[in-house]
Amino acid sequence: MSVPETTLMLIRHGETEWNRDRRFQGHGDSPLTARGRDQTDALGKRLATARFDQLISSDLGRTQETAGIIAGHTGHDIQTDPRLRERHYGVLEGLNIQEIRRDHAAVYTQLITEDPDFTIPGGQSHRQHYRAGIDFLESWLLAHPGKTAAIVSHGGFLDNIFRYIAGLELAAPRCVLAGNSSLSIIVHGQFYGSPRWIIRSWGDEGHLAGATP
Repeated sequence: MSVPETTLMLIRHGETEWNRDRRFQGHGDSPLTARGRDQTDALGKRLATARFDQLISSDLGRTQETAGIIAGHTGHDIQTDPRLRERHYGVLEGLNIQEIRRDHAAVYTQLITEDPDFTIPGGQSHRQHYRAGIDFLESWLLAHPGKTAAIVSHGGFLDNIFRYIAGLELAAPRCVLAGNSSLSIIVHGQFYGSPRWIIRSWGDEGHLAGATP
């Protein structure tokens, strides 16, 4: 039985004001910087010649702003899905590391243990966030075999997808990064003798060569 190849082009949003200031974002939000808009514009130009069926964004502001710039180049309507959100960092949102260590030392100590079941006060555990993202991945595959979608999401979501495909434990430290406005491509099909997801490319930033440094 043949398995149609189903493709997701995974995009991390452009640089935001809180990214620039090294603040935890989570479900909190900040707009794209001028650099972030330039990054996304460069990606949009790259995707203008790509063929894909859907453009789906997290419903947070920074991803919708990123998707809007991309849609200006590709002409796609933007769909949103809350399962694509970043992890909810609760009381840590909007703070930088120095502020977190000062005001929430015990929470920070727990956070860096990588315990996937530690729930940040007012927020989520890593496992809760992971399950939401993988639910999106599996349900989209089931509903759209053989299709291609561009997904605009967040660093934490991308990390979870990488873990899922590579079979990494949630308690393992992150071992791969996807920069702002980077492009990662995953494909589901018949590979190595069985149906599975593979990572075709990860964190591609080639389109950013001419963007604002």
